[in-house]
Amino acid sequence: MRYESPTTTKEAVALLAGEKGSAYVLAGGTDLMVRLRMDLIEPDLMVDIKRIPVMNEVKKTATGFKIGAAVSSAELGENKALGKAWPGVVEAARLIGSDQVQSRCTIAGNLCNASPAADSVPALVAAGAKAVVVGKSKRRTVAVDKIVTGPGETSLAKDELVEAITLPKRAARSGDAYLRFIPRTEMDIAVVGCAVSLTLARGVVKTARVALGAVAPTVVLVPEAARALIGTKLDDNALEKMAAACSAACDPIDDKRGTIEYRTRVAGVLAKRAAKIAFERAGGK
Repeated sequence: MRYESPTTTKEAVALLAGEKGSAYVLAGGTDLMVRLRMDLIEPDLMVDIKRIPVMNEVKKTATGFKIGAAVSSAELGENKALGKAWPGVVEAARLIGSDQVQSRCTIAGNLCNASPAADSVPALVAAGAKAVVVGKSKRRTVAVDKIVTGPGETSLAKDELVEAITLPKRAARSGDAYLRFIPRTEMDIAVVGCAVSLTLARGVVKTARVALGAVAPTVVLVPEAARALIGTKLDDNALEKMAAACSAACDPIDDKRGTIEYRTRVAGVLAKRAAKIAFERAGGK
C-alpha cells in the first residue's frame, strides 16, 4: 500500500485519478482504519487529506457555512456560531462514537462511508446541505442526499472527493433537531434516526424538511411528513399525520437491533419528538 499526504485538493484528485488500483481517501479514518485492520479492504493507495488547509476550516459565509472535509466532530461542537445556527446538525455529528472518536471523525467521512445508519447524514439532508465535490476535470456542488446511492456505495467517480459540506444561511425563526434510538445508552448503531428542520412565520410552520436514517438503504427524505407540519403549530393532528407519513416511508430490515415493525413504529415516535424540539428552537409556542 502506498500512502500519500497531499497539501492541495488538486494534488489529491490527481493522485486518485492516476491510481490504477484501489484508492481510498483518509479523513478521520474512524471507519476506514477499522475496515483495513479487519482485512475488508486492500488499498493500493491511501490519500490522507488532513494536510490540505481548505479541508480543515469551518467558514461562516454570506450564504451560510462551509465545513472542510477533514474538520472533526469535536471541532464542530466547539464552533458557537455553527451550533447556534444548526444545533441539530451539530448534535448529530456529536453522536458519532466516543470522545476519542469525536476528535477524529468527520461528517464528510460519515457521509462517504455510506452507512444507512450514519448519524450526521439525516441531519444534513434535513438541513438542505450540499457537498462540494472536486474531480480532475470539474468541480460540482450536489445535494447531500444525492451522494449515497446504497449501503457502502456513493455517486462519486474514481477521481472525485468531497472537499467540503455547505449549510445554507439560516432564516429567522428556524430550528432543527436530530434524535436517534439505540439499544445501548451510548456508542451504538442507530435503530432509527430522525432529523427535522423547520422555519416559522407568524407562529406557524412555513417550511419543513424531515429525514429518516437506518430505515432504508439510504437516508429517506419524507416530503409528506413535511407537508403535514406546514401551516400548523404542531397540534396533535399534524404530529400524528407526520408520524404516519414517516412510518409509511420506511423500508427497513430485520436484524438483532430491531424488527421491521419496531423500526417502522419508532420512526414515527422519533419524528414527533424531533419536530417538537425543532419547533421550540425556532421560537414556537
